[in-house]
Amino acid sequence: MNDYLNVLKNYFVLRGRARRKELWMFILINLLISLALSAIDQLLGLRIFRDEGLLATLYSIAVLLPSVAVGVRRLHDLDRSGWWLLLSLIPLLGSLLLLIYFCFKGTEGGNRFGADPLTSDAK
Repeated sequence: MNDYLNVLKNYFVLRGRARRKELWMFILINLLISLALSAIDQLLGLRIFRDEGLLATLYSIAVLLPSVAVGVRRLHDLDRSGWWLLLSLIPLLGSLLLLIYFCFKGTEGGNRFGADPLTSDAK
């Protein structure tokens, strides 16, 4: 839960690095919250477009910028530019490649984007 809250605290921070755990915990908790809000939308009949629920849509909009920021920081941990995140705009293939890439271990030690988040001096 701390990783999820850290991502929200670093709402606009595109500098630095994010470890795998931070990204994947954010994705997991984000998914669970989205599912819960979708269920509440279904129970209460809160629909804004066809099958889009009001609460789930508002939540998705609220976490859009933190999602981009943690993705950019994760790419920085892999010693890649944040512009690589634009691969997600390619339907299916780009997003799949990016998700696989996010599974790789980050560069050990410091890189051009900052100190290794796994070392004690980076925290």
